[in-house]
Order: sequence, then structure tokens, then C-alpha cells
Amino acid sequence: MKSVALNAYPRTLGRRGGSKKLREAGRIPAVIYGRQSKPESLEVVARDLTDLINHAHSENILVDLAVDKTKRLALVQEIQHHPLNRQVLHIDLHEVNENEKVIVNVPVETTGEAVGVKTGGGVLEHVLFKLKVRALPKDLPEQILIDVTSLEVGKSIHIGEIKTPEGVEILGSKNAPVVAVAMPKTEAEEAAETATAATAAGDVEMTKEKKEEGAEGAAPAKAGDKAAPAKGDAKAAAAPAGDKKAAAPAAKK
Repeated sequence: MKSVALNAYPRTLGRRGGSKKLREAGRIPAVIYGRQSKPESLEVVARDLTDLINHAHSENILVDLAVDKTKRLALVQEIQHHPLNRQVLHIDLHEVNENEKVIVNVPVETTGEAVGVKTGGGVLEHVLFKLKVRALPKDLPEQILIDVTSLEVGKSIHIGEIKTPEGVEILGSKNAPVVAVAMPKTEAEEAAETATAATAAGDVEMTKEKKEEGAEGAAPAKAGDKAAPAKGDAKAAAAPAGDKKAAAPAAKK
């Protein structure tokens, strides 16, 4: 990955209300992190940052950051956008060493038309949209391109089958599928899946109802508790201990 020059300046406004004033002045608040130094608050020119993003294939961007005539190599860690107008609100930078490997998530793109789609009626499925990659900063790819031209119906391309440039390692299980061609589901299959999901949800509700009914019933007797007397023995149970006459049943006439 080729580094791109970017100028940054120490942030002059405080955190409370300062970010809004910065944006109104055409600046974007930024923070740079590094293992060798404490986080530092910066600001960059909004137009410079927008041009940088528009010319990049992804938000994985390596920058030669110039701060007060000091050069610092950094990766764009995160870009925060406004949820409605998508304007850049904040940028996080991670300082790196050009001689130390780093790990980043790289987007996956495909090229060509799969034969399973073209002649077999299949559908190309992206199982993984990003892959975790380890490499030196200068060797990091902006994207991973996979040729799917020869991919047939029922076949997949796995992590272990992807060719990478020298010095680039894709992390993860070598057997994990990245892209695949599958036959589209029929209406009957979709209906069956919906019915199965509905049945499972009904079973959960029934189980819940049974548990609630059990909770409303009488609590089980604990060990050592005396059993309640029968209805006909209520008088006998009420008689004081030692009163044999009261406790004895009435004699027949």
C-alpha cells in the first residue's frame, strides 16, 4: 500500500463545543494513537481529507502524516460519518512502524462472471466481505480481488485458495469459504423455512406458558413440613393435646 501525504495540526480548540467550531471552520478533528506515545488530538483540513478518501479504494489508507514538520507513518483506523449527509465528523489514526507487521481488515472484491451464474442459473454469494490480513504497512493491499470466472454451481473459493502478494498473509481458517455459487431457493423451500421458524417460535411460547402455569400452582412441600389434615379431621386437629374426650370419635347410640 502506497502512503499518501497528509498535513495535520495540533488541535487548538477544547473538546466541549470545539469539534463543532472546527467543522464550521473547515477542519476535521482527529486523534492519533501509538504504542510509543500518548494519544494526541489533531485537526486536518476537511478538503484534504475528503480528497484522500475519494481517491482510495477503501478506508484502509496509509498516510505520511506531517505534524509540526515531524513525519509520522499512520494507518486510518476509523472514519466517523454523519448518519444523514455522510460528511466526515472525526478520524482516528494509528501510528505504525514501517518495519513491523500490522493486522487490518481488507475488503473482498470479485472479478469476472462465474460460469455457475452465467450458464447454470446459480447466484454468487459473498460469504465474507472482509478478510483479516497481516503484512508490513507498505505491503498491505487496499482490497483482495478474487477471480470467480471458473466457479461452478455448488462450488466455493476458500481462504486457503486465495493467492496473495508476497509478504501478505490472510488470517483465519484455510477451509473457510469466501465466495460461493448456489442455486436460488424455490418458493416452496422459502415457505418451508418460514414454517419451520414459526413452529420453533410456537414451541418456545408453549414452553414459556407451561413454566408460568407451574409457577402459579402451589409450592411443593419442603422436607420436614407437616401434612395438612383432612377435611373430616379438622375438629380433631383443633383439639388441644391431651384432651382424649375431645379427640375421640363420638360413640354410636
